[in-house]
Amino acid sequence: MREKPTLRIPLGILALLVALAAYALAVMWASQWIEQTPVAVQTVVYLVLGVVWLLPLRRFLIWMETGRWG
Repeated sequence: MREKPTLRIPLGILALLVALAAYALAVMWASQWIEQTPVAVQTVVYLVLGVVWLLPLRRFLIWMETGRWG
């Protein structure tokens, strides 16, 4: 249990929301080129883009809780 509260969790949540919004906007911007590809390619691209944002999430959540990156 933490001895005293820190600002890591509220600031981390705000940073996560900002980063996810920026990522979603980037995917929306890239969709103008993605839509010109065949449907099978679009499916793979959107599946990858839908999962890739999860990769750094574990370490970020650990940092929010402990202050360490791992």
